[in-house]
Amino acid sequence: MHFVRVLYPERTEIVGKILCVGKNYAEHAKEMGCEPPKLPIIFLKPASSLCYTNQKIAYPKHSKEMHYEAELVLLIGKKIKEPSLQDAEDAIVAYAVGLDMTLRDLQNEFKLRGEPWTLSKVFDNSAVVSYFIPKGQYNFNPEDRIILKVNGVVKQNSQMKNMIFKPAEIVKFIADRMTLEPGDLIFTGTPEGVGKVEPGDTLEAYIENLTDLRAYIT
Repeated sequence: MHFVRVLYPERTEIVGKILCVGKNYAEHAKEMGCEPPKLPIIFLKPASSLCYTNQKIAYPKHSKEMHYEAELVLLIGKKIKEPSLQDAEDAIVAYAVGLDMTLRDLQNEFKLRGEPWTLSKVFDNSAVVSYFIPKGQYNFNPEDRIILKVNGVVKQNSQMKNMIFKPAEIVKFIADRMTLEPGDLIFTGTPEGVGKVEPGDTLEAYIENLTDLRAYIT
């Protein structure tokens, strides 16, 4: 069983669905050779993909191109279906920094064949999260920067105002189509600058005024 750890107050949430938003920064969509989407692109990861800061990510043997994607992660704290925008905002109870690790070579192959690219996203430890910070200790600020370093070198550096769809909009879009429940996580998309990692690399991701995480590629 997998748990989300909330820094304060002391509690845990059982993780339900892990939902992710694709191409939610226009510059990242462009670097992927795509137009910015008109509606959020949603995909899922299983709870078995989840791991926490300071853990190791084993390079899958069936891939030769694993990429990092630093993201803001939302923790849902109440059951909602077809909410107002305010109810969607109120359902977000905590925030974290996350890494959506992606097997880019497999993803590109699946896209070329017109097949679902689930297997490029759902390998073990492919959804890394920091400790969660409750709303009130941190409130979403679009001016805050999201930054990722590989071996101390900055690779991603953007402001969250560059999101195409903001957190409450994402929550409402999803909850209009499926019920969201306490313990669901939403990865909100990554800015431009994604790239390949190698065994031995250290990844550091952080969001200004929120928190940070570290992961090790083995």
